[in-house]
Amino acid sequence: MDIDTRQAVGSRYVLEQMLYARDRTWEVIDWAARRIEPGMCESEAVAHCRVMLQELGMDRIWHPAIVRFGPNTLKTFRQRSDGDPRLRENDIFFIDLGVVWHGHEGDAGATFVVGDDAGMKACAEAARTLFEEVKRRWQTGGVAGVELYAFAEQRAAELGWRLNLDVKGHRVSDFPHAIYQAGDLGDFDACPDIGLWILEIQLAHPTRPFGAFYEDLLA
Repeated sequence: MDIDTRQAVGSRYVLEQMLYARDRTWEVIDWAARRIEPGMCESEAVAHCRVMLQELGMDRIWHPAIVRFGPNTLKTFRQRSDGDPRLRENDIFFIDLGVVWHGHEGDAGATFVVGDDAGMKACAEAARTLFEEVKRRWQTGGVAGVELYAFAEQRAAELGWRLNLDVKGHRVSDFPHAIYQAGDLGDFDACPDIGLWILEIQLAHPTRPFGAFYEDLLA
């Protein structure tokens, strides 16, 4: 499949609607994060997200709402959580939502910490910091997706974290993006266009059983 096809969009695609979908998805994540508290199960947190999405009038989800607590923050999107753990007093969690708004796909994810565990806070911050570094690299222009993830891997190691290269970003668009079969951003051999790709960063703590996740639209 050529580059033009891998970055194709449908007849309804509008960049401003992609930005709207991104912002609405972040609104739900921020709302949910403030309501997830120690003692809550992962399944309860997912239910909170679903309620908020319905109240805000989403079109539909395009991937299931995902919330991971503690050691499950090392799991990838395709892996199931181990059990239905409860959030502890000092713990780490992330939220990952894929939602269609006005026919356009929002996809965002971030990591949060409850309590005062310094290592968890550092891990959550590192995922966002690395995301911003890689995004700035993309903004310089002409940087292929393959190069972005090579840079991300190098910077993660320099910062003392392990980057999960099973998580390498993906396409979004007017729904459904899956018809373009564009593959992972980390395997894309051209510069990603604005408003079409999700940059994903998933880190693992080098010695402790948890990680952190951050993703957002390259725009």
